[in-house]
Amino acid sequence: MRTRFIFPAVVLALGLTFTNLVSAGNSPAFSPHELTERQIYRRAVEAVIWGMPAVNYERMLQATIANGGGANQVVYWSRPVNWKNQTLTPNPDTIYLNPFYDTTKGPVVVEIPPADADHVIVGSFDVAWQNALADVGPAGADKGKGAKYLITPPGYTNTVPEGYIVLPSETYRGFVILRSNFKSRSDADIQSAVDHGKRVKIYPLGGDPESTVFVDAYDKPFNATIPYDASFFTLLDHFVQAEPWLTRDKALINSLETIGIEKGKPFQPDAATKAILDQAVREAHQVIALKYEQGFKPPFFEGTHWGIPVPEDTREGLGSGFADPNIYGVDGRAVMYHMAYFSPKVFGGGQFYLVGINDVAGKPFDGKKTYRLTVPPNAPIEQYWSATAYDRETHALIIGRSRPSLASNDTTVQKNADGSVDIYFGPQAPAGKESNWVPTDPKREFELLFRLYGPKKELFEKTWKLPDAEAVK
Repeated sequence: MRTRFIFPAVVLALGLTFTNLVSAGNSPAFSPHELTERQIYRRAVEAVIWGMPAVNYERMLQATIANGGGANQVVYWSRPVNWKNQTLTPNPDTIYLNPFYDTTKGPVVVEIPPADADHVIVGSFDVAWQNALADVGPAGADKGKGAKYLITPPGYTNTVPEGYIVLPSETYRGFVILRSNFKSRSDADIQSAVDHGKRVKIYPLGGDPESTVFVDAYDKPFNATIPYDASFFTLLDHFVQAEPWLTRDKALINSLETIGIEKGKPFQPDAATKAILDQAVREAHQVIALKYEQGFKPPFFEGTHWGIPVPEDTREGLGSGFADPNIYGVDGRAVMYHMAYFSPKVFGGGQFYLVGINDVAGKPFDGKKTYRLTVPPNAPIEQYWSATAYDRETHALIIGRSRPSLASNDTTVQKNADGSVDIYFGPQAPAGKESNWVPTDPKREFELLFRLYGPKKELFEKTWKLPDAEAVK
């Protein structure tokens, strides 16, 4: 969905006209009421951009609670996720386990089992702002050997016992995204990955590891898409009430008070304010979407449309907690969390992602058409690659479609004689290509995400190159 700016509509919605905007001498002439409304509107737009990762987190936690889970428990999917999982750009070719931690009452332990010849768990610890604390797995802090990670709350000064990898969290709450990878899509291999994943434990420091609660969300509605209406600010208020102000964000305190969000006070906007907030969040969405569309230049591979639409300074900041005092990539952060969730500590360490929104001709992917993506042989990976189609507007799996992706760990996928793989995206499977087909919705545009797990140097040296998808029908 392309962006269309709505400022004239916003002006009318606020009851403003050209006569109001300009008086004699070309000087603005606003009543106190108009000035108040305009200030609410401006600050609400910026609050959406700033608060995107926080609301993203609250949506995931809300969906977990709706499925019977909660803090210091593990929500997991006992099969690869299907379209009922409406998180932002999830991976349908792994087993997900997401412990949600809450250190309000003290430190929390998360145990990760060691990798072995047939099993590996990869992922990251993220604070509620979704800045990474540490990566997990062979490319992470435990180097694939497994470990006990201890998450401590903001300001914690007590001595911690030995034997833990200590992760001081800047927020009380957060989550761990874990993927238990399987060798193939056979029922036995998938169940083996689930069993290995359920060796993960989460419990209070000094508590019983066997008290870990697992909540299976497979094939259940799990909606964590971003709401682009006034309810966005209700979620943002919940976050502000629960978490401490970070020094880098204190400039937002007065701005949020303007729109009615203030720590220790209820958020109760009246109908007129809600109307302004509705308009503001929609404009912010369009601003973020435009930045997303513009973020593919230059492309990752020269001459293609594959890219990483999040600026490098934002990516580095998410891994370092924005340690550089001269850079705070809030705009890029909004782009990232309007279409995805979680950040790794090291981008390109355990995984690497490429996004495509246009075909080889530079045109948006249309769900009515059929496209072919040829994955060259000898992909530079230690584990597997996957290619997934998402709804272009929501950035979630395409609703109602039976198969969201194809991956190199799927033994039913046909290979060409040279070892390359042709993947088809379209409303119907080309004749004889059913095993290599990912269905799309003919009424909607879509986007592609190509994942490489355990990326090798050839990817970054670009001696291996992923071509664009091309329309074939």
